[in-house]
Amino acid sequence: MSEFWVFPAINPVIVSIGPIALRWYGLMYLVGFAAAMYLANRRTSEKGCLWNKEQVSDLLFYGFLGVVLGGRIGYVLFYQFPEFIDNPLYLFRIWEGGMSFHGGFLGVVAAMFWFAHKTGTRFLQVADFIAPLIPIGLGAGRIGNFINAELWGRQTDVPWAIIFPNAGGVPRHPSQLYEFILEGVVLFILLNWFRRADRPVGAVAGLFSLGYGSFRFIVEYFREPDAHLHDFMGGFITMGQLLSLPMILVGLGILFYGYKLSADKKQVKNA
Repeated sequence: MSEFWVFPAINPVIVSIGPIALRWYGLMYLVGFAAAMYLANRRTSEKGCLWNKEQVSDLLFYGFLGVVLGGRIGYVLFYQFPEFIDNPLYLFRIWEGGMSFHGGFLGVVAAMFWFAHKTGTRFLQVADFIAPLIPIGLGAGRIGNFINAELWGRQTDVPWAIIFPNAGGVPRHPSQLYEFILEGVVLFILLNWFRRADRPVGAVAGLFSLGYGSFRFIVEYFREPDAHLHDFMGGFITMGQLLSLPMILVGLGILFYGYKLSADKKQVKNA
């Protein structure tokens, strides 16, 4: 008998009616979106909020579209580009799965730019509002990955290792849960604590970019790369780490710029 937990094979489809199927991963997306909507609507009553509930609903709708479209396009271009070149219609084969956080992130950024333009506000003000909500969806998505027994970690012999179905029959890091804890729970607590004090515009968004990029970079050491990316850049760095580096640098840049600008304004005011 194995000393490690053997993960049970769980049907990714919860229930299906004809051609329509509710999947665990999709349900997690809906849970994350509903929770973000609830918290965002509550924040419209906070002092200094720039938008009403109707505008916030529009913002989250645009963001949801950005996640779905950007996530799929990013996955195909970042991780399955040769497949896309051979068959461009692969982009639309969404029933086979495949979403990229970094693509979804770029989709949300595009949605925030559009919303900022539409409401006459600054992009970084929108980003500061949205950033503390994102870890909810990230955490929910990683739970969906875990239930689906996908995106498992590298082989290991740690006591909490799990033998996943279709993963070679060897114990592996439950890297989905590492990401749930870091990108979901820890990042959510950190951002919502950080935003409660008076911060320079863009600081909350900068901390999100820095925090997620750093956590993802770390978890990549425990996460099994896609089969066709095992030898990516000679194994020196994974695709996930490469895509996370710009987020770390951008986050640091936004924080530095925001606090420097705030300090300069205080100096001028006190002069």
